[in-house]
Amino acid sequence: MKFVQTEIRDRVATVTLNRPPVNALTAEMFREITQTFTELGRSKDASVIVFTAPGDRLFCAGVDLKDSARRHSRELAEGDTVIDLLDPGATPRDCFNAVLDCPLPVIAAVNGLAIGAGLVLIACCDIIVAAENASFSVPEIKAGVLGGARHLQRLVGTHKTRVMYLTGEPVPAQEFYRLGAVESVVPADQLQEAARALALKIAKHSPLGLRLGKEAMNRVEDMALKDGYRLEQDYTGRVTRYNDSKEARTAYMEKREPDWSWS
Repeated sequence: MKFVQTEIRDRVATVTLNRPPVNALTAEMFREITQTFTELGRSKDASVIVFTAPGDRLFCAGVDLKDSARRHSRELAEGDTVIDLLDPGATPRDCFNAVLDCPLPVIAAVNGLAIGAGLVLIACCDIIVAAENASFSVPEIKAGVLGGARHLQRLVGTHKTRVMYLTGEPVPAQEFYRLGAVESVVPADQLQEAARALALKIAKHSPLGLRLGKEAMNRVEDMALKDGYRLEQDYTGRVTRYNDSKEARTAYMEKREPDWSWS
């Protein structure tokens, strides 16, 4: 792909945004991210994804405003489809949903600034590890556009979202850590190592269990307590039908590493 690179090692896929100088998101880049996460979710090659960007200054500067203006003026470019003409928000929406609904757990390794749609990409991940110089903002109000508040609410709650949204000002990684949105804040030169170490811990578990577990968590997130737990019980019934569930229990009791069969 042109703007998204993928490397798989030890069942951990590292997905790297690479559109210099600031990883501004165009329709083409949105589609590449969508395709990448969709294909990884359908493959058996990896169990966990680390989502990151090169360098230590910036994760993603958000939507490319020139490309966004083109889409909203209802102009079709090479690679666009009729849906882009009728619904210019479909391409970014599909991208965010591909990350959110990816069957594999996704760890965001945030190096530097995450702005606007870049923050939304992070909010769609399951876990966030941030460099000490990372910061998060939704400056849409400054650029004459809207969007991103609902995703930000997943990270910092309603009232902090309103402050960030209405001021457009950035918030440092340490504040996101205090609010529970970020798992850890580490020196920039240790970011990739920290994210990978966490990914390897997760990748040891049953690939089928991870996928069903994430699907269950996504489904119960906005459900009432009793309804959500009832659905989780249904997922327990699903996962225990697989041989890998029995292998997990046996290996746990025998204090050994499990041998997954994907069955």
